[in-house]
Amino acid sequence: MKVIAFNGSPRKKWNTATLLEKALEGAVSKGASTKLVHLYDLDFKGCKSCFGCKMKGGPSYGRCAAKDDLTPFLREVETVDAILLGSPIYLWSVSGEMKSLLERLIFAFYRYAKAGDPSSTLFPRKIRTGFIYTMNTDEAALKESGGDRSIASNEMFLSRVFGSSESLLSFDTYQFDDYTKVDQERFDPEKKAARRAEQFPLDCQKAFEIGVRLAS
Repeated sequence: MKVIAFNGSPRKKWNTATLLEKALEGAVSKGASTKLVHLYDLDFKGCKSCFGCKMKGGPSYGRCAAKDDLTPFLREVETVDAILLGSPIYLWSVSGEMKSLLERLIFAFYRYAKAGDPSSTLFPRKIRTGFIYTMNTDEAALKESGGDRSIASNEMFLSRVFGSSESLLSFDTYQFDDYTKVDQERFDPEKKAARRAEQFPLDCQKAFEIGVRLAS
């Protein structure tokens, strides 16, 4: 059992990365080998619309044709048993690096099948996927903004291509080490600190449980 995780946050030791690490701990507890990839360490771009992945009989059919730092990890995805993704919510969607990964990861395997045709994927087998989202807002604001539709769309495409997907949403996360140094008037630092102390450990446990399920 092998699980690969992609961190779509520029931070390697904050909310998203912490939850991803907890999820991988859960996978390890079931005997899985794991790898965590920090997308902001890589030099890559999103889909270039070359359609090399769609050309029948072509050298890149069913694979992303672009060659850059992301390429070896996309190849590795073909060998794993589960994929774990993590991203903060920026402007009601995932980070730019995560969006670029999703374009490259999903589109190469996605078939333009006829409506109702279940064979909408070129991925050779079914594997499990999970997505962890962190955000500095609450559930009501996410729904009001339409951000929940973006999350649902990601879950739909991951399920179609890889077979299944589940999501963990960590709300009202702690953004700064010291709120008094930041130009902001919206948030109460004491409430933020209390929320982190009470809720974030619970989110860490949920992340651990996702890792267990991915590796089960």
